[in-house]
Amino acid sequence: MSTHPETSSGLSVSGLADHEIGRRRFVGYLLAAATVTGAAQLGIGLGTPAAAVVPGVPQPADLYDLNDLLTDAARPTANLIQVVVEKDGTASFELPRAEVGQGITTSIAMLIAEELDLPLSKVNVTLSKARPELIWNQMTGGSNTIHAMYTPVRVAAAIARGALLDAAAIALAQPHDTLSVYEGVISAPGGASISYGELATSAAALVTKVVDVDLKPKSDFAVIGTPRRRKDALDAVTGKKQFAMDLDVPDALPAMVCRAPEHNGTVRSVRNKAAVEAMPGVTHVVTIPTGVAVRAGTFGQCINAVRALDVEWNPGTVSGRSDADVLEELRGIQRPMLVPDVEELLGTVTDVVGVTGGLTGGLTAADVKTHDTDFVFYTRSGSPLETNCAVADVRADKAAIWAGSKTPIVAAESIALELGLPPTAVTFNVVESGGSFGRKLFWDAALEAALVSQKCQAPVRLMWHRADEPRQGRNHPMATSRVRAVWAGDNILSVEQQHTCTATDYRHGFGEILTSSAISLPAGVSNLGVSETIFVTSQQVPYDFGVTTQGLMETTSKAINSGAVRNVYSPDVRTALELTIDQVAKKMRLNPVEFRLKYAKEDRLRRVIKQVAAAGNWGRSMPAGTAQGIAVHQEYKGYSACLVEIDCRPETVGRKVYNAVTGPRVTKVTFAIDCGEVINPKGVEAQMQGGIMDGIALALTASTHLEDGHYLEASWDNYFYTRQWNTPPDVRVFVMDPVTDIPGGAGEAGVAASFAAVACAYARATGTTPTSFPINHHDPISFEVKSFVPPVPASPTDGLSYTY
Repeated sequence: MSTHPETSSGLSVSGLADHEIGRRRFVGYLLAAATVTGAAQLGIGLGTPAAAVVPGVPQPADLYDLNDLLTDAARPTANLIQVVVEKDGTASFELPRAEVGQGITTSIAMLIAEELDLPLSKVNVTLSKARPELIWNQMTGGSNTIHAMYTPVRVAAAIARGALLDAAAIALAQPHDTLSVYEGVISAPGGASISYGELATSAAALVTKVVDVDLKPKSDFAVIGTPRRRKDALDAVTGKKQFAMDLDVPDALPAMVCRAPEHNGTVRSVRNKAAVEAMPGVTHVVTIPTGVAVRAGTFGQCINAVRALDVEWNPGTVSGRSDADVLEELRGIQRPMLVPDVEELLGTVTDVVGVTGGLTGGLTAADVKTHDTDFVFYTRSGSPLETNCAVADVRADKAAIWAGSKTPIVAAESIALELGLPPTAVTFNVVESGGSFGRKLFWDAALEAALVSQKCQAPVRLMWHRADEPRQGRNHPMATSRVRAVWAGDNILSVEQQHTCTATDYRHGFGEILTSSAISLPAGVSNLGVSETIFVTSQQVPYDFGVTTQGLMETTSKAINSGAVRNVYSPDVRTALELTIDQVAKKMRLNPVEFRLKYAKEDRLRRVIKQVAAAGNWGRSMPAGTAQGIAVHQEYKGYSACLVEIDCRPETVGRKVYNAVTGPRVTKVTFAIDCGEVINPKGVEAQMQGGIMDGIALALTASTHLEDGHYLEASWDNYFYTRQWNTPPDVRVFVMDPVTDIPGGAGEAGVAASFAAVACAYARATGTTPTSFPINHHDPISFEVKSFVPPVPASPTDGLSYTY
């Protein structure tokens, strides 16, 4: 795959706010500490909630979106974050968010380097352990980190810089305003200089005091907005990077869990516990709510023990059920469409004319058209690359956990409850993770590790087997999405979308035990309320479609493990709507790009559409069986457009690759993202590349199959995420020049438009609009189903054959 990081072409934009943050004055704190420590409140300086000038009826997310919700949830706690300048001249910062591969430690380090005038190499960002006093301020989700922390981190760093300059003015006997700073060294006009390290102690405050500070103007930026490689890139590719399984915790032996053959089955009895305990290396065999855990000297010995266990199981939560049963349940709770029929609509058309313009009275029924669509999105695994894992050392009066976590506060509090310990007795150390996709919002592995350690009375290093995740892990829920579009002439009068899915589990709350407990109330009603809140604050129709309605209905049952998988509702919702738009555009005799430009609400959206249309050579002549598709998305205070080329010809679909689903191949992707102020363009580009691969997988190949109470897939070899042979050889990502000083989110922004664009391209190439996703879900199973008893494959015995 070749990629071409590029900046935008500067297409004209009007009506956009400039410099919302700019040089505004902020208040922070110079803390009493051993060395210079600048502090700021999380959530300050984030501007006003999003507002859009919408000629039609605005949607909730047009006025107040999920980023606003998450940011406002953080404001009341008003706790401090701290940038500390050390005696060696470096700066350090404990980030109360999770690094799960999205690159936020590098982006946050860039903010500090910018305000402190330090080399990026001298800024160290680590992850903060769970800090209960932060309450709602330590949850990583909704692509909110950079939006929420952009200004507070800069304020804290700027305060530290100001204190260092004050100390330097005394040390160098020069007026403050004559001093200059370069890479952590403060110089006076006569050539004398002194380093941050030399000043770190003398500049420290004896008492905490409030400080006013001006942030560096954008015109002086030397770090923000420049492409930077990740600070941990070398460690990652050389194996030096430390994940949970790499930590040296004394006596923490490997542990794994023998899980039920059915989804969420539980243990009734273990018939051969003594025999397994006598196996080589095995130290303990214990029962926990999710299965039978074994602790042994190596993971290979754990796998042997898991395979040897003879367990009598209770039925699972979906015993005997299959995909068709789940779909039937969804059909049963679908809400009726709210948009009136044509005759009723004609009775209100006069009112609508005033909104959309261009229509005159005298319309007849024949002038008004209605188009309905109905799509199914099957269950997908939410597993990231790094399998579930955690290290736990539980003693009689305290516990220590090491794991990746996006919600460490509620994780620690929940684990304390399960262990019977006070919350203050549990220390939850957040470790960098190899991916999340929303998976790390839950603490399943950490809880299991803690329970096993408590029962064994010994530290454990617990790891899920790859086969565990698709079968017992958390899923992206199955969904149906129906759209009804009504138009007259060239005016879209209304669009309604009703989305129905199995429950998305939000029992992690907003990162602490109070909301988690409230959402966990019986019958799932509270969870449904949160689902609807997340839905209405994240879903937007970015077109001027008159009366626009989007609704969500979820099941209340928690029978299927789920979670807020990357981009949550947006990929499915967006794909259903963009496919419908293409069909309506065809009936209106507009090509897909013309249609989207005509009805786009915002100039920022038109800008990304024009960018991909021009760079991707929209409308070029292509062979039969191949086609282009385009789609857009608006979320996280940003706008994206994706133009895809797909090859659905038999010679491509029928490629011979061992043990592979070759399917249609996306051959080219042109993607443009306007996510507001950009901290690290290279990081944004990488996020979009990952989102594009997600989108291709969701459209073409990635799903799990529920049959007779259990999921067939086990591990990545038969869960068909986008493989190298399906990766487009040509991917171009355009990170648009910012037209606002407010940074948006990029972590999940690449998925929805990519999924939708692939679906639209497939429909145009084949002449048939798919109605279920991924498109190969109903194909014959292309892999040999692994056994359910034992639940994991045997340990490999040919490892030395692959040792160099």
